[in-house]
Amino acid sequence: MYGNETGRIFTNREDAGIQLGNELSAKFKNKNALVLGIPRGGVEVAYHVARIINGELSIVIAKKLPYPGQPELACGAVTEDESVYLSALGRRLPEPTIKALIEDRIQEIKRRILEYRDGKPLPDMKNRTVIIVDDGIATGSTIAPILQLCRKQQVAELIVAAPVSGNNYADLIDELADEVIVLEVPSYYYAVGQVYYDFHQSTDEEVVSFLHKSPSTR
Repeated sequence: MYGNETGRIFTNREDAGIQLGNELSAKFKNKNALVLGIPRGGVEVAYHVARIINGELSIVIAKKLPYPGQPELACGAVTEDESVYLSALGRRLPEPTIKALIEDRIQEIKRRILEYRDGKPLPDMKNRTVIIVDDGIATGSTIAPILQLCRKQQVAELIVAAPVSGNNYADLIDELADEVIVLEVPSYYYAVGQVYYDFHQSTDEEVVSFLHKSPSTR
């Protein structure tokens, strides 16, 4: 991972996406890169990245697995192709419990595929540069299984890009990504929203709007 600690604050996700796109432009502009935003908040950032580097924009969907009885506590995540990442906490759960959590999340993922991509499959990734974009990396539990999904598609190069991250996240990210590009790495990091003036909750309608207005969405 590379990044720096400047104490920068992003005005909003648009500002963060423009700065991230400019950072990526020298290496990835006009390279037919596939930019995959993570709904919801990552899609607006990804939209601006794709626009600046002239890449193809789409989305990839993953859902966190909630720890039983504590819905705010994630114990892993699952993607639309059922790639699964389990944290140390999740690995302590019995297999039937994990299976039930996955089945529940898959139903929500299917709903989002229908709403966001009109039920269409992911774009072809084989032998392409794929850039996974979110509005920030917290634990990385959502990104980890997405990287597993992409590796199964035989990508040529796999990049994770975000405006902000801490130094500690899921080990699988460094193992599976060819490069992790982060603009801001705060020394005291407690939440993605700490580097944004405006970090409102993105809506389904906003996600669909960015996908529809991007000329590169296919």
